[in-house]
Amino acid sequence: MPPKLRMMEGQGVGRTLRLLRNRLPRLRAGQSQNNPGEAVTEPERIQEHSPSSFAGGQHFFEYLLVVSLKKKRLGDDYEPTITYQFPKRENLLRGQQEEEDRLLSAIPLFCFPDGNEWAPLTEYPRETFSFVLTNVDGSRKIGYCRRLLPAGPGPRLPKVYCIISCIGCFGLFSKILDEVEKRHQISMAVIYPFMQGLREAAFPAPGKTVTLKSFIPDSGTEFISLTRPLDSHLEHVDFSVLLHCLHLEQIIQIFASAVLERKIIFLAEGLSTLSQCIHAAAALLYPFSWAHTYIPVVPESLLATVCCPTPFMVGVQMRFLQEVIDSPMEEVLLVNLCEGTFLLSVGDEKDILPPKLQDDILDSLGQGINELKTSEQINEHVSGPFVQFFVKTVGHYASYIKREASGQGHFQERSFCKAVTSKTKRRFVKKFVKTQLFSLFIQEAEKSRNPPAGYFQKKILEYEEQKKQKKSRERL
Repeated sequence: MPPKLRMMEGQGVGRTLRLLRNRLPRLRAGQSQNNPGEAVTEPERIQEHSPSSFAGGQHFFEYLLVVSLKKKRLGDDYEPTITYQFPKRENLLRGQQEEEDRLLSAIPLFCFPDGNEWAPLTEYPRETFSFVLTNVDGSRKIGYCRRLLPAGPGPRLPKVYCIISCIGCFGLFSKILDEVEKRHQISMAVIYPFMQGLREAAFPAPGKTVTLKSFIPDSGTEFISLTRPLDSHLEHVDFSVLLHCLHLEQIIQIFASAVLERKIIFLAEGLSTLSQCIHAAAALLYPFSWAHTYIPVVPESLLATVCCPTPFMVGVQMRFLQEVIDSPMEEVLLVNLCEGTFLLSVGDEKDILPPKLQDDILDSLGQGINELKTSEQINEHVSGPFVQFFVKTVGHYASYIKREASGQGHFQERSFCKAVTSKTKRRFVKKFVKTQLFSLFIQEAEKSRNPPAGYFQKKILEYEEQKKQKKSRERL
């Protein structure tokens, strides 16, 4: 039997929320359905537009920043500070300037979330990770980070290259960071023309490629091709790290906890592992999106987030394990990615999903998983069974939206639930329709006259066709 979790004391909650309000400008404790971003910083609340919904044609990025560690005037601690910014914004209106200042003041904290106690190093493994800042209007900005040790003799401090963009496409930006890092080894002056060319290029549509011409001293002119995956609903995620850290049964239990919008904390040593695993866990919810606090790597100064009474999905470095364990929490799934174990759980994670559908997910995940070669194959293999789960449980939603003459729809929740014939499925669906995951999805569906022509709708139509063919065979 998993350990009972302590009930949160009212005083602790108030203290936590006050801390969160004070740490960052206009920081919210969380909502999102794959939210896009303005500049009022807040850990991501995912919202209406998923990272994959960008059709193309936008700018690749808003800023390239270098964040370095500078020694504080008092004491031996270091403070992360922006030491390079491209482009520099000039002639901004007062409101725009305030907005930019708020954004830029929060970024260093997320580039160095592991605190201020650093010492010069001679070796440091590079890390690639990301964070999301969400504005009060639900829009978001994603920070793509590469932390590394600058070239040079003797001990030195790591620095972070951070690209700020409204676009979710982690594989593509990882390649861009590779190019930035290659130029960084030569000179900062070589980075500028490359990023200027990138800024002038339009973000490609799914399946399309943009080619940049870039000159590097002693190497000549290079042509860099950046291709966007054709299936864009998975371009912002890589499931391979999650598969490496956890068993399939554990991944299904995490999915079940997320579906009921519970509190989930991931623990790992490295920022890259935390970032990739939490993005992967959130991506399992497609076509629904996590609607609460979402922080891939929680900065040390915001560890009190784990005391919040509202749902959250956060990543915490293993070095802060004791602080997390000592925090007053209730109904938390605490996932140790280093050991592949659950340190805390509610206890019913295996019973949340309908047993037959849970077995279907497990069987599908296990079939041929060792034969997969590319990240695209792995992503499709892992995502597919979870998408199919939602097709089988709530894929009939469009038939239960009644429309007025104006086109505005009204979801018939009771009839929708009654239409599910299996008792175990219906029991799950009745709980799921009460979540923000489902509510936000249905709100969008009510506004649209036709179901969105995306990957989920394609799978629904395929499933309906399979059922028709099965009925025809049975009649024969």
